[in-house]
Amino acid sequence: MANRSTGTDLTEGSIIKHLINFSVPLLLGNVFQALYNTIDSIWVGQFLGAEALGAVSVSFPIIFILISLVTGITMATSVLVAQYAGAKNPEMITNTMNNSFLLLGMVAAVVTILGISFSKQILVLLNTPQDILAYAVEYLNIYLLGLIFVFGFNVMSAVLNGLGEPRTPVKFLIAATITNIILDPLFIFGIGIFPKMGIAGAALATIISQALAFVLILFYLYRKNHIISPKIKDFKFIGELLWKLVKIGLPAGIQQIVVSMGLTIMVGIINSFGSDAVAAFGAASRLDQFAHMPAMSFGMAVSAITGQSLGAAKTERVKEVFKWGSILVSSITVVLVILALAIPKAFLQIFTSNADVLNIGSVYLRIVGLSYIPFSLMFVSNGILRGAGDTFPTMVFSFVSLWMIRIPLARYLSSLESLGVNGIWIAISTSSFISMVLSQAYYKMGRWKNKKLTQI
Repeated sequence: MANRSTGTDLTEGSIIKHLINFSVPLLLGNVFQALYNTIDSIWVGQFLGAEALGAVSVSFPIIFILISLVTGITMATSVLVAQYAGAKNPEMITNTMNNSFLLLGMVAAVVTILGISFSKQILVLLNTPQDILAYAVEYLNIYLLGLIFVFGFNVMSAVLNGLGEPRTPVKFLIAATITNIILDPLFIFGIGIFPKMGIAGAALATIISQALAFVLILFYLYRKNHIISPKIKDFKFIGELLWKLVKIGLPAGIQQIVVSMGLTIMVGIINSFGSDAVAAFGAASRLDQFAHMPAMSFGMAVSAITGQSLGAAKTERVKEVFKWGSILVSSITVVLVILALAIPKAFLQIFTSNADVLNIGSVYLRIVGLSYIPFSLMFVSNGILRGAGDTFPTMVFSFVSLWMIRIPLARYLSSLESLGVNGIWIAISTSSFISMVLSQAYYKMGRWKNKKLTQI
């Protein structure tokens, strides 16, 4: 029998090397994930019209909330796997993965049944325009049928990340993205042997691509005789382990939802300043997304190394992870800050040539760009806390900075005649600084060191 792979040991060797080797594939994965999420919109918007594009757009908040809940549980899975890997406990690595599968399998079944049964009512509650309601119901119902594959792939990705193998899931994410690009026009337009399905074809292409990624990653694990290749006989509920997954994951999931709802309120405030302001925010915030990707990738790398280090009882190593994580992410982000401050219009012209939009967006980038480094440093300290399984504070920090600082401050500053819409940009930048201060202050307190996740 082939040797059973147990992942990469992140508790030994160069921290800088581990951070870079872990972050680069995650960054690539984030880019493809962003591309994956826009493919349907591009095909539908360009060829099926505004109503169909609106149907995809109005479905996204519902999908985002579902994925946010899953993200919380899979993040908890990654943390626990990393700590058990550091503690050299392969049995608990397997148990963690299996219980995550069982938990999310049940969630997927319930959400799929309820979602399809009440999709129309949910979309009506969201004030979906009548002319796109039927399209939205059709798209959402088909998408929901593929949730089980999304959940399953995310579990496997989380486990492999915890084991220090981020490259593996990224390969299959890229394969799924390419498959989706190919299948979209085939199903939308009915090319060759494929049926012409319109917007339903876009949804079907997506779930086929997601199913393919899940099947491929399972096949890969079995071929490698990997320690986490799932075996039905090993599946058993462990109550305390399930509770840990929920206890760690629920705050992270709620944090994502809190952020999503807060951003919806912020867009409402921006809407009051007219279409140019909305367009400027839309274009500039797309650049924000890419500016934040290095921080998000390093944050996940920090979590994995922290989890394994704590599992191996190497708490002092975490301090080095914090130091080098901060240095590396700041070094990358400072380049993006300089570009945002020096040539904002060059980026914005990718999306628009409207002079008013370019002017508003340029001011946005020059104000919000100042917060890129604090934002990236927050991801490093939050990564430490998540790697320790101390996720409740990060949820609180998000709530405070967004709902107690950003939204009230945006309302107030934008009401001042001297600032107008620029007051919103100042509020966004200010809240990012405050998030960083809260996160790093809590990290310095050291309460995260007392987590004992690997005891069961």
